[in-house]
Amino acid sequence: MTSHWETVIGLEIHTQLATQSKIFSGAATAYGAEPNTQACAVDLGLPGVLPVLNEAAVNMAIKFGLGIHAEIAPVSVFARKNYFYPDLPKGYQISQMDLPIVGKGHIEIEVDGVKKTIGITRAHLEEDAGKSLHEDFHGLTGIDLNRAGTPLLEIVSEPDMRSPKEAIAYAKTIHNLVKWLAISDGNMEEGSFRCDVNVSVRKKGEEKFGTRREIKNLNSFRFMQQAIDFEVDWQIEELESGRQIQQATVLFNPNTGETKAMRSKEEANDYRYFPDPDLLPVVIDEPLKASIKAQLPELPEAKKLRFIEQYQLDSETAVILTSSRALADYYEIVVKASSCDAKMCANWIVGDLLGALNKAGLEINQSPLEAIRLAGLLQRIADNTISGKIAKQIFESLWTNQQTADEIIDAQGLRQITDTGAIAAIIDEIIAANQKQVEQYRTGNEKVFGFFVGQVMKAMQGKGNPAEINKLLKEKLN
Repeated sequence: MTSHWETVIGLEIHTQLATQSKIFSGAATAYGAEPNTQACAVDLGLPGVLPVLNEAAVNMAIKFGLGIHAEIAPVSVFARKNYFYPDLPKGYQISQMDLPIVGKGHIEIEVDGVKKTIGITRAHLEEDAGKSLHEDFHGLTGIDLNRAGTPLLEIVSEPDMRSPKEAIAYAKTIHNLVKWLAISDGNMEEGSFRCDVNVSVRKKGEEKFGTRREIKNLNSFRFMQQAIDFEVDWQIEELESGRQIQQATVLFNPNTGETKAMRSKEEANDYRYFPDPDLLPVVIDEPLKASIKAQLPELPEAKKLRFIEQYQLDSETAVILTSSRALADYYEIVVKASSCDAKMCANWIVGDLLGALNKAGLEINQSPLEAIRLAGLLQRIADNTISGKIAKQIFESLWTNQQTADEIIDAQGLRQITDTGAIAAIIDEIIAANQKQVEQYRTGNEKVFGFFVGQVMKAMQGKGNPAEINKLLKEKLN
């Protein structure tokens, strides 16, 4: 029975840093260039060339370390990781082993309302390898070395996750953080954010970890969920059948939903790490750390707690609004520009705006409706210029053109009628024409009141002030 087993998960996340050039050369890192047009002599490992460390990559790594409350190593060292593969022209990868730039840190995740702290063992800088291309080569493999030398930050977690849900929550939290800090675009389709997941199972109550298998290169959260689910079930079935788990590197096939062993899992000593003789140790002093710390934005967790306290939002809404820095900034612009109730602003953004973005397949930074124009619409609800129902209609127009809410209101004559005399006259007409319903209401059927509200709003083409309509109707019907 699976209920007797406990899942243990740890993640290694490779995030591509948003530098303009590679980590040890001046070659460009732009995505989508023709194969092998962005690989220079250094990336190719030609004789006589020397690597030069990219300062921006170091600063981004420090920024991440500060973002996870980690130790920043005063001295870190680059090492050569030796292995032989067609997309690694030097025969080794420059990485970090014994002295990584970022030491122990942590982040907090929340799953089903329960908060949990996940430890981060380390985060180290390294260069990416090239890419093997297997399509369209008639039984051959093509090699594109554009990615060779691209700066990566490898973020290694502790094995602290106990379910696929926790693993996904952790990966999404890291994904949000690297984008929030503007150190990576986090584009999973382009390979800017890739996850290796270490999975093992053990009997509940046991302290010793089971044998782990590493699922390589998962580039979507949906695939990660499917891969872990399959791998956990497979390992439990193997163990319950009396077989042993062999440590291995496995690949996930999204077409079959299955994982399959690629090779036996290597250990560190298989790579014959040794300090790179061409690169000096990196020394990070306190003034540099202080300078980078001063540039940090308000972090997601701190912003979420402030939103809850300052704007009186519930936790779920605050989590959604801080799911990206761009969305959090959008929300605060709307609140400050509209001087409306902060909860109303949140409801419009979480409901109407995100719904429209999702339907259009757009991110918040691609929204055709800017924060200032949405604020203008909400301001007109707050000052009773328009009703909430009319506002929904105006929202559709704001989404499809560049007019302001005021321009649409004036052009279409949508201003709310607050003249009590005009409203009272229409109510009198409705009451006179519906005596049967008046009798029903006065004999205790209060549901009929909604009928009258609807009739008045219809007669006023949705422009009547709902509060005034309700007040006057009650007075006249009673």
